[in-house]
Amino acid sequence: MTDGQDTHEARGERETEERLRELLAEDAYAIEPSPVPYPAIRRRGIAGLRRRRGAVAGAALVTLAAAPVGAYTLAGADGRAQTAAPGHSATATPSRTASPTPSASPSGPARPASTGQLLDGITFEEAADGLEKCLAYDRSGFRPGGTGLGPADGYRIILALDKTGDSNSPGDGMYVVAVKERPQLTRLICTLRNGRAEGINTSVGADGGPDAGPVVPDSNGGRLHRQSVLDDGAWKLPFRWGAIGTVEPSVTRVTVSYGGETGEADLDHGWFVASGVLNVQTGAAPRVKGYDADGKLVYDSDHDQGYQKTL
Repeated sequence: MTDGQDTHEARGERETEERLRELLAEDAYAIEPSPVPYPAIRRRGIAGLRRRRGAVAGAALVTLAAAPVGAYTLAGADGRAQTAAPGHSATATPSRTASPTPSASPSGPARPASTGQLLDGITFEEAADGLEKCLAYDRSGFRPGGTGLGPADGYRIILALDKTGDSNSPGDGMYVVAVKERPQLTRLICTLRNGRAEGINTSVGADGGPDAGPVVPDSNGGRLHRQSVLDDGAWKLPFRWGAIGTVEPSVTRVTVSYGGETGEADLDHGWFVASGVLNVQTGAAPRVKGYDADGKLVYDSDHDQGYQKTL
């Protein structure tokens, strides 16, 4: 073989090799996976979804046939049918039965035994409000930071009446008398004027000594049946007055005479409460008498050495 022949053959082998590589490269490109056909898949998916939505809408329409009258169908933004029930249904049964809210427990002072102990048009609510104001006045004015005379719900109102002003305490107002038994016997007389508490008189413990009788007029009750000593003989008339005191259980009747008039007292849980209207000037204190169940006189203030019989 000549050199020319060798060169020709070598060239032919290279050409053949190059062609073979080209063919292999083309085959490799041909077997590479094609891109995923997303548009076609999306179109098929949407078509299937529409078929499913149509089936759901059909089921909803079937359900409407059994829905209560007043139910209605809404088309949502996505085209799906939605069934809505009316706000109230006569056949609806609540899942829970609401328990009634318990009413608040009563608070404040107890009422008097008789409505006749609330005088001059004063209501119990007004008297109770007056007592609350007097107790607050006591706490703030005389015992800062303390409990003072205690809360109003420990008391019972036994008397409320108009107060006539005098030279010592000008201006008319109102008296509210309240008592409590625990933790110790306490009696207070509240003075109110123009809706404000202006004074409070308090007695603590039982009046009288060990020899006290079955009826004991209150030792500080004079403020209820007299005007200022500065005005003796010149009181403003007519004058609403009151008288209070304690009684034993054996006493079933008490009378009080004042200014020539005699009246029956109310008995209220161990207290007697009397009132009237004075139309004449007087210098004698009210006369108090007590009787037992048999009508026997068991007490007469005229025979009581500890009772002040003159004003």
